[in-house]
Amino acid sequence: MKVEDKLALNKFDVDRDVHITVNDVVCVECELKPCVSVCPAECYVIRENHMTFSYEGCLECGSCRIACPKGAIDWVYPRGGFGICYQYG
Repeated sequence: MKVEDKLALNKFDVDRDVHITVNDVVCVECELKPCVSVCPAECYVIRENHMTFSYEGCLECGSCRIACPKGAIDWVYPRGGFGICYQYG
């Protein structure tokens, strides 16, 4: 089974309370933007020389927060009952 097939078994219950915030002022100073390459869910994308993200597909690994050299990413687990549910179905 491919990783993509396994990920398709997951269920996301998206919370309206955002569990990831990015400090844009600090983020713009980062040239490498490792968050784009370390996020397995590809939640971080560079568009028109500006990093954008969406928390809805987050796999809750926290790699973005750890990889951010500027400390621009504030990350916490979603509230109980929200977020990803692995191997759903």
